[in-house]
Amino acid sequence: MKESASRLFHLHNGQYGAAIAVHVTPRSHQDQIQGISEDGTIKIRLCAQESVEEINLALLEYLAEVLGVSRNKMEIVAGKNCADKLIAIFDSDTSAIQEKITQSIR
Repeated sequence: MKESASRLFHLHNGQYGAAIAVHVTPRSHQDQIQGISEDGTIKIRLCAQESVEEINLALLEYLAEVLGVSRNKMEIVAGKNCADKLIAIFDSDTSAIQEKITQSIR
């Protein structure tokens, strides 16, 4: 297990779901969860490279696949125009999200 896989990330349990902080690096060779930083931010690499809109769409599609939730159950609530983003995941089980993200770290 990678060292970063043992780090806890901040999963905020809200009334209607959860929120995760992510740092996105575009122009990667593959979409992947790279690890978890010291502050609990999830580091994600994406193949997307064209525009902010394309990167945001690719991020939501990738997270939907990893988490097994519908893309319309997620929303970028902060950071739409930068690498650091806050993602809200509605109607979600926080322990299942934690497990799926941890298992997906490469």
